Amino acid sequence: MKKAGMAENCWRNSTLTGLDPILQTRTVTDRSPDHFNSIESRRSTASRRRMTPARRLYYFLGLPLLRGLIRLLTSTYRIEHVIGEEHIEPFLDGKAVCAPAYWHQHHIIGSMLVRRWLARGFRPCFLVSGSVDGDVPERIARAWGIEVIRGSANQSGALALRDQQRMMKEGYSIVTTADGPRGPQHEFKAGTVLMARVAGVPILPIGCAADRAWYLEKRWDRFMIPKPFARIAIVVGEPVPVPREIALDALEPVRQNVQQRVMSLMTESEKVLQSA
Repeated sequence: MKKAGMAENCWRNSTLTGLDPILQTRTVTDRSPDHFNSIESRRSTASRRRMTPARRLYYFLGLPLLRGLIRLLTSTYRIEHVIGEEHIEPFLDGKAVCAPAYWHQHHIIGSMLVRRWLARGFRPCFLVSGSVDGDVPERIARAWGIEVIRGSANQSGALALRDQQRMMKEGYSIVTTADGPRGPQHEFKAGTVLMARVAGVPILPIGCAADRAWYLEKRWDRFMIPKPFARIAIVVGEPVPVPREIALDALEPVRQNVQQRVMSLMTESEKVLQSA
């Protein structure tokens, strides 16, 4: 009973801080498009202080090299299995939208899948951290032709949710790393569930695996970088509906359900590789 009460208070506190009422009572037209597209508008004051000359030089010189390295590395991967890909079919023309979600650890594989769908008419939009750390993922995503929203539950969260609503009305599906940007690892964040509820769109859970990979052990998510010529398996689960009418008190079981589904799909993708 105590845990249930804490969960209920968590969802209600999220609402009181502006995540829910702003989306239901205000529109995104009270800010210019230039404001929404501005990188600076999504950075906190602390993030701007961390934008050092050395980091700016890295973005100017190192980013093109990084993009080339990623392109070269991913070109060697062999996506041997994509199970459940039929679940993305209703969302390929932009007439219906969803919220694909996978773990932050698997962002390289997840972004490969999104780019594969992009070629088939899927209209994705990545949710990227509003801090300066999100600048590199944003610029890489835009180079791929993918739209980006800056923000998170901790930085510009309510404003980012309003941006998400705007993009979904335009036919874009919001892609999230469900436990990002700072973890804990494999804990599905409430923000994605709130976003899905406000927009009335389903969450599309995704599990990924590679047979050979490097892991960044010092990172909170043990970020995975598949090794050259790694075999990849991806399992796409059935969309999880999150209707607008669902009460806030009932969102925590939904969050736990989707979290378990992503974990199960990850395990299934690992078993697929082991049995192949």
